Amino acid sequence: MTTTPILVTGGTGTLGSHVVPLLRRAGHEVRVLTRHSREATDGVSYVACDLLADEGIDAALDGARTVLHLAGSNKGDDVATRHLAAAARRTGVRHLVHISVIGADAIPLGYFRAKHAAEQAVAGSGVPWTVLRAAQFHDLALTVARGMAKLPVVPGPGGIRWEPVDAREVAARLVDLALAEPAGRVPDLAGPTVHRMDELVRSYLAATGRRRPVLPVRVPGRMGAAYRAGANLAPESADRGRLTWESFLAERVR
Repeated sequence: MTTTPILVTGGTGTLGSHVVPLLRRAGHEVRVLTRHSREATDGVSYVACDLLADEGIDAALDGARTVLHLAGSNKGDDVATRHLAAAARRTGVRHLVHISVIGADAIPLGYFRAKHAAEQAVAGSGVPWTVLRAAQFHDLALTVARGMAKLPVVPGPGGIRWEPVDAREVAARLVDLALAEPAGRVPDLAGPTVHRMDELVRSYLAATGRRRPVLPVRVPGRMGAAYRAGANLAPESADRGRLTWESFLAERVR
């Protein structure tokens, strides 16, 4: 058992809930950064910290030499990551691992711009770093499909394609990266198959035995153009997961 904890931000989220047990099975103590402290359990401790407000970060990082930054939100990721990266440099962190999204520098949406700015904060921190870009998780695809399926007529955004990846495979990759030497920007990780958005929704409808008309909708503007050009899809050099959307859907819809 190692005595130096690995700090994980977002350790209670979709990705973190897979990463933390993998780190424990590898023999590492884990310190999870949370908004509210809680009681430690089985080699996992929790420390309260506010990344956006830049409060308590140095204390949370004290003694940690590897940090996995998994925390994310719809806005403010760039600010939170700048605060974390600056604290990592001050406290002597030796490896800062960050999860980002494919297309961070290409999709004209605030979320993607913040992710790209967060990547730049990590790379410019002065701390040895690794950044992995991943496709949208199966979990997000399911949330979107479930929400759209509640509508009486389901919009089918034309030209929007996803290649969702399983969060468990992303977690395994991140743990491997965290336990290795800093590697900078590593190959992207996407799912094994590209799906049109309407295909994701139709497969969810079929799996749940629902019938809804699907109305083709064209996404306008620069955002629509970027998606139609495949700016959110992984390049040929990317790594591919094995777990398919269909297998994930079968697990969740029984």
